[in-house]
Amino acid sequence: MSERNTVLRSLHDVGLAAWFGGSLMGAVGLNGAAKDQGDTWQAQARIASSGWARWTPVCAVAIGAHLIGTSGLLGANAARVAAQKGVAASTLAKTVLTGAALAATAYTRIAGKKIERAASDDPHDAEKSEQHPLDTGQAQHHLAYAQWAVPALTCGLIVLNALHGEQQRPAQQIHGMWQRVRTLAPHLAPGEHWYPSH
Repeated sequence: MSERNTVLRSLHDVGLAAWFGGSLMGAVGLNGAAKDQGDTWQAQARIASSGWARWTPVCAVAIGAHLIGTSGLLGANAARVAAQKGVAASTLAKTVLTGAALAATAYTRIAGKKIERAASDDPHDAEKSEQHPLDTGQAQHHLAYAQWAVPALTCGLIVLNALHGEQQRPAQQIHGMWQRVRTLAPHLAPGEHWYPSH
């Protein structure tokens, strides 16, 4: 319990903070500014696409840092995940949310590139758009939903991370491990005096 994982926790937390904050800023600030400054949907799409393109490599680094930190912490806490009641469930929920956030992030990039190509003045992009016609109105709606889904999902990860922090309190660990023992061996005598009362 005394082992420190400062580097892994930093990668996990800073990566998640950047992923959440950047996606929220993009959905609120960047997209809003593009609507204010663009006279046509093409101009709005070009402004937004330029900003999101600049954010993409930073987002990729943030996600990579978060995943490295997550994997390392999972390995370091594998015994507690298996032994403490409630930790496995919250870890599974976090894994599912992470997968959903990754899928939403990937979708926003793919959909954003299609809209960027449709709005481009470049003849090469125009030729590609003609080969793959796009309902721009529908595509923009889908993209907007996905861009809001990313901060919503990563906010859920932050909440689950807070729950994991609470589950690491010594009293919670002892209580959870005793509850796990009682679940696996229900014939054991009650052990109210084995862990602190709440």
